[in-house]
Amino acid sequence: QVRLVESGGGLAQAGGSLRLSCAASGRIISINAMGWYRQAPGKQRDLVAVISRGGTTNYADSVKGRFTISRDNAKNMVFLLMNSLKPEETADYYCNVVHLGYSYWGQGTQVTVSS
Repeated sequence: QVRLVESGGGLAQAGGSLRLSCAASGRIISINAMGWYRQAPGKQRDLVAVISRGGTTNYADSVKGRFTISRDNAKNMVFLLMNSLKPEETADYYCNVVHLGYSYWGQGTQVTVSS
């Protein structure tokens, strides 16, 4: 079992920045992909960014050039630096990891971007 705890959410002004962190704990052998998703009220959960164990990244088109995903394999952590935030990016942000073929989710951290 893998437990994920997100942190770093909060309130930001449009154009501002936030950095999200996610720490994985438990009986971890090798985490493969780590990613961030977001879900706005009344909408589906969408991929924001994902990073492989080797560092290959993939971003949603809407965040390319503004968001940066990174990870620390030694600490089993993944980060999301969000720059130039937009009000429409207000959502709950969820960390996701794939460990031994299983997908695990954090409880989410709320990000609110004011205009």
